[in-house]
Amino acid sequence: MRSSVKRPPTPDAEEEEQDREPTLQEIINIKLIESGEKERLKELLRERLVECGWKDEMKALCRAFARKRGRNNVTVDDLVHVITPKGRGSIHS
Repeated sequence: MRSSVKRPPTPDAEEEEQDREPTLQEIINIKLIESGEKERLKELLRERLVECGWKDEMKALCRAFARKRGRNNVTVDDLVHVITPKGRGSIHS
């Protein structure tokens, strides 16, 4: 039987989290949340997606997929897997 290799103790993940500096993305996210701007931007995005018909288009794709597969044979995961690429691809800047 082999003896274990002597290694330095593995640092706890929590200690690593506390020691590292937040990334620029994390800092921006924190500022957006603290100011309430993140929620405002999300609401604006929801409104724009409804206005341009994107939400209705995605809903129609889901219904068509459910009809094709049979309503009882579709899970939320199936819908997400099929609709996500189409939804992302249909967004135009």
